[in-house]
Amino acid sequence: MQTDDLYFSSIAELGALLRARKLSPVELTRGYLERLEQIGPRLGAVAEVMRETALRDARQAERELRAGRDRGPLHGIPYGAKDLLATREAKTTWGAAPYKDQKFAYDATVINKLREAGAILVAKLAMIELAGGMGYNKADASLTGACRTPWNTDYWSGGSSSGPGAAVAAGLVQFAIGSETSGSIITPAAFCGVSGLRPTYGMVSRHGAMALCWTLDKLGPMCRSAADCGSVLSAIAGRDPLDPTSQRSDFGFPPSARPPRLKMLRLAVMKDSYEKAQPEVRDNFLAAVEALKKLNALVRVEMDVPLPDFPYGPAVGTIVDAEGAAAFRELIESGRVKELASPQGQLGGFAASLVTAVDYLHAMRLRAPMRRAWAEMFRKFALLLAPARSTVSYPIDKTFDQAYPGITASSPIGASNLVGVPAISIPNGFGPAGLPTGIQFIGPVWSEALLIETAARYQRATDWHKRRPVVKEAGE
Repeated sequence: MQTDDLYFSSIAELGALLRARKLSPVELTRGYLERLEQIGPRLGAVAEVMRETALRDARQAERELRAGRDRGPLHGIPYGAKDLLATREAKTTWGAAPYKDQKFAYDATVINKLREAGAILVAKLAMIELAGGMGYNKADASLTGACRTPWNTDYWSGGSSSGPGAAVAAGLVQFAIGSETSGSIITPAAFCGVSGLRPTYGMVSRHGAMALCWTLDKLGPMCRSAADCGSVLSAIAGRDPLDPTSQRSDFGFPPSARPPRLKMLRLAVMKDSYEKAQPEVRDNFLAAVEALKKLNALVRVEMDVPLPDFPYGPAVGTIVDAEGAAAFRELIESGRVKELASPQGQLGGFAASLVTAVDYLHAMRLRAPMRRAWAEMFRKFALLLAPARSTVSYPIDKTFDQAYPGITASSPIGASNLVGVPAISIPNGFGPAGLPTGIQFIGPVWSEALLIETAARYQRATDWHKRRPVVKEAGE
């Protein structure tokens, strides 16, 4: 295996090398640290490299593996965490200037669980300030500046998990933890050509994660493949007494039981999700649907299935505004919100504070009938399919509304987040400017095993997830 290939290897491949003692956790960690330090600045993907503590943890992993103490598939695997997860050994800035010196005396539950699994935290990764909660319309809305997709550094990596998407795609970390309120895992996964899993609401503890929207926030893995997402989710899922919204999970990967038989699946392609998308996005999506059919395991793919009819956009906007304004009330009322990088963010909190209790409660009450309607839809269909995004990534030098005027395709991202169901985005081709496109699979609550298995079968039949960008060090 060539040196560069090593950093784009799967969890299973790296694990085999570590256990055969053909590679040491220290050697692997040093390599990723060097890539973070040399390539990370060019992409704007890194908030803080944790060299000292990472090497300490790598030496411990090496001692344990040599002594026969194997913590599981993540043992000795370096990873990065979005900079909204509390870490006692590094700053947690939330990507925002008002919190640039913020430190916590504890680790988030997800960080603790990954430490117990033997994974090695090598970096805090860049993010859009406050996860975009105050509003933004350009890629540079971050304490660390614009984060770039390694496929074409004139374009954005996607938000708000911008650093995790770029870092995984560029081989700066083996996997990363991102967060999603309404698209912040799915979007950077699509724009960076990686696999990103948004779990069912409540599957992963959010203790120690910045709260933007308590009833929508979720944490999930961003990886090179769907199978790797499964390995990471196994380590972080489950009930946590420190997060009352978290729930018990029996998810395991690979599943101990026989995986679902895909020939029994009935898949639905979301109406209006692809017809008015960017032509390359549309064509790649339809080609992916045909590839799924050719797996010889699917009974039926039904095209143009409408979502249950609800005002998803206004509802999610109202809830994010109201809960975000409450989460950052002190920042807004103190006036320090004006320290944010985004002009929209400097003002957005004041407008969000004006959401009435009546409007917020009305939006929240709509979620129960939404969930019932989606549950009924999933009684007919195993999974919903749609393009992950209707366009490729946005140019760094343009506001989002100026990037692709006229593209009006619908997206299930906001709706599926409102009802709390899981989704996975995986790469399915390339479009303009050499930029990746993605397809997303959306399932009913607790269907992560089926989502991962379906996506993994597609990836076994294609090689989009194995493509990798040519990345350069800072200054080249």
